[in-house]
Amino acid sequence: MNRRERILAAIAHREPDRVPVDLGSTPSSGISAIAYNRVKQHLGLRHGHTRVYDVVQQLAEPEEDILDRYGIDVVDVGRTFHRERGAWYDVNLFDGSRAEYPVWFRPTATPEGGWIALHADGTAIAVQLKDMNFFDQTCFPWLDEYPADFAGLPAAMGKVHWAALAHSPWDAAGPRDFWSQLRANAIRLRASTDRAIMVVVGCNLFEWGTFLRRMDNFLMDLLTEPEQVERLLDALVEIHLETLRKVCAAVGDVVDVCRFGDDLGTETGPFMAPATYCTLFKPRHTVLCDFVHRHSSMHTFLHSCGSIYALLPDLIEAGFEIINPVQTACRDMDPARLKASFGKDITFWGGGCDTRSVLNHGTPAQVRDDVRRRIEILAPGGGFVFNTIHNILPDVPPENIEAMFEAVAEYGVLTPAFADGVPTGS
Repeated sequence: MNRRERILAAIAHREPDRVPVDLGSTPSSGISAIAYNRVKQHLGLRHGHTRVYDVVQQLAEPEEDILDRYGIDVVDVGRTFHRERGAWYDVNLFDGSRAEYPVWFRPTATPEGGWIALHADGTAIAVQLKDMNFFDQTCFPWLDEYPADFAGLPAAMGKVHWAALAHSPWDAAGPRDFWSQLRANAIRLRASTDRAIMVVVGCNLFEWGTFLRRMDNFLMDLLTEPEQVERLLDALVEIHLETLRKVCAAVGDVVDVCRFGDDLGTETGPFMAPATYCTLFKPRHTVLCDFVHRHSSMHTFLHSCGSIYALLPDLIEAGFEIINPVQTACRDMDPARLKASFGKDITFWGGGCDTRSVLNHGTPAQVRDDVRRRIEILAPGGGFVFNTIHNILPDVPPENIEAMFEAVAEYGVLTPAFADGVPTGS
């Protein structure tokens, strides 16, 4: 099977020739620039560029050498932007290693040794404290109250750092020819690689409430002001549908997977009762998924951290085909239980290695054993794409990253159920 076929087989719950693998196709399946530099140093790679394509999370865009070395089967269409000369400039990361930022991102140094990102009107929207590995939100546009009407919603969203400091391709979305450029880039990418292609669209609902109102306020709003919440969600759906309309028209027949985001879980359970999810969010998630399915050939992927076992039946009914990052250390998220309960209905894109304690603090042998055990649980019958549980952070030793991908190569070879990309017996 080629790499795209491998990903698509897994999503279709057919067992591919080996477990498909992701690194860097989404901002929740990537690697920090510091960890990336250490991997390259460990491998003796002196060429290339460490480009921080997601400046909020300080994630590196994996280069072809790394993608090939680790057998990566999927890439983000955003990597096709900012290829021109002068699109990046050199910076020092907090560990002293070198990287590159996109030229549009020019944070201001603080006296304490950190950095602050400003909106065009001078509002501070994000801060990176000294020795911190990400930019944290500082501006919550509707912190005090909801506005009388939502005409100003797009402007308010533009002061949230997740939108104002968006990663590729959305940091290039200003010019009028963006959509035609996105299509041309996607077509060229598909012609040049057999990897599956991802487009990250966000289209968050719950999280936009927390970005605009702050987490504590919005959680109270769910119970005390549901009418305001519904007004906001309906306004967001209109904005998101317009985005999806353009995405589907531009690349819906070229890109394979459409990635949504909405963190719905805490360590111990969902942020809300399942009944609240079903009343406020499920109908609107259904509208968004239905639009993608009706107007494209793309598969729907939801990133949601935390313990979301109780919500998975409704997320599946809403139309999500893939879930990430499969945070198995949370309550009710045991991988064997997830596979038994939902393995035929949703693809687990993640859950492949414990990033909380094993990948960062374990030995290479412990990493290998963790990967082997998880593949044995999640891979049978398809419905699994290997990825760490969220991003690889700076504290992960490069030896453990090597051990992880070596284990995937060793233990990820599955039953030869395919010949020439076609299921045997079909």
